[in-house]
Amino acid sequence: MPACGDTMIWLTLSSSTTKWIHCPWPLASTYGAMGVPASWYVIEDLSTPTGPDTLIAEAADGLDILVNNVGALTPRTTGFLDVTDEDWLTTLNLDLMAVVRTTRAAIPLPIERGGGTVVTIASVNAYLPDPGVIDYSVAKAGVWNLSKALSKEFGDRGIRFNTVSPGPVSTPLWLGETGVASTVAKAMGVSPDEARKRIIEAGGGFVTGRFTEPAEVADLVILLASGRAGNVTGADFRIDGGLTKEL
Repeated sequence: MPACGDTMIWLTLSSSTTKWIHCPWPLASTYGAMGVPASWYVIEDLSTPTGPDTLIAEAADGLDILVNNVGALTPRTTGFLDVTDEDWLTTLNLDLMAVVRTTRAAIPLPIERGGGTVVTIASVNAYLPDPGVIDYSVAKAGVWNLSKALSKEFGDRGIRFNTVSPGPVSTPLWLGETGVASTVAKAMGVSPDEARKRIIEAGGGFVTGRFTEPAEVADLVILLASGRAGNVTGADFRIDGGLTKEL
C-alpha cells in the first residue's frame, strides 16, 4: 500500500513569504487542477533512506515548522503469527523511520533560526493496541515516544515537539476501495459498512457518533504549530470522537 499521508514543511522564504513543500503520494495528480504552483511542492519517497535528506535540502533557505504525516497500514486479518519479518520492517520503515529520518534532517534548520516546531501524526492505536494492526500500533507508539524524548533534548534550543493521535478519519485509508473497512469486510464476508461498524464497536465506539474529518485534524495541527501554543511541548492530543475511554 502506498503512503497514505504527507510530510509537510513550511518554509520561510523571506520576512513576508511562506510556502510549503511535502511528499504527496495520493494528491500529486490533483495539484494542477487545484491551481497549486509547481514550485510550491516537491515529491519525494520518504520510505527510502535518502528521501528525507533530499526533501529537507529543499528547505535550505530556512525551516520553521515540520509536520510528519506520512504513513500507511495493512490490516492483519489472519493474526500475529502470519505477520512476517518483512511485514514488520516495511511498516516500521514507513511509519517510524520516515519520521526519524525526516526529523533528524530537519532539526538543525530551525535551531539556526532560533526555534521552531515539529508536529507528528501518531494514532489512537498508540493507546489502543490492536491485533488487527499490530505492527502499525507498535510503530505509532514509537512515534509518540520519539516526540516526547526529542521535546526534552531540544526544548532549551527553542524546538517544540508534539503529536496528534487521530482515531478513524474519513480518508481513503479507512474508507477507500482498498482501505481498512473494505479489507476487513472481505476477510469477514460482510459489507464494508458492516465491517466498519464492527471495528468501531470493538474499539469502544464513538461518543460523537462519527468519524473525524481530515480538516479537523489539520486545524489541531495548525494550532499546535502556531505561537498560540507556544508553551506546549512533549504533549499528545487525541482527536478520536471519544473512542478511547480512559483518562
